[in-house]
Amino acid sequence: MEKITSFTIDHIRLRPGLYVSRKDRVGEETVTTLDLRLTSPNDEPVMNTAEIHAIEHLAATYLRNDPAWKERVLYFGPMGCRTGFYLLLVGNYSSQDALALVIGCFQFIKDYQGEIPGASPRDCGNYLDMNLEMAKYWSRRYLSVLENADQARLVYPE
Repeated sequence: MEKITSFTIDHIRLRPGLYVSRKDRVGEETVTTLDLRLTSPNDEPVMNTAEIHAIEHLAATYLRNDPAWKERVLYFGPMGCRTGFYLLLVGNYSSQDALALVIGCFQFIKDYQGEIPGASPRDCGNYLDMNLEMAKYWSRRYLSVLENADQARLVYPE
């Protein structure tokens, strides 16, 4: 079998950033997959499931309510390795195109107060596994990368 695209990235050299992971054609549309890498793989601690879950709920809520982008958001969810998230958008985008959206999303999480949307037994299959304070910590950390992002943080290392 062929290696899938995400297994061909050099994870030893990969640092936190915002990267275009792949682009796929679906009918007449392009779907852009963005790699929102919050930790340096195999080098830094990974995120725990509780903060990943909180980020997922808050980011999905933010992204699907953003007036300019909500119709283009297909999916937001965690990577199995717990070092980041995938964001799938309808359209042909670069990391730079989505940078302001992702910064806005993580600023929203960093500043969020109150109950996490969908964190109830009726709305979520594991509603007790949420950690808002750690979600805010990871958001602050990721924003420090994104707000000063250069090409090395926006294009996969070769």
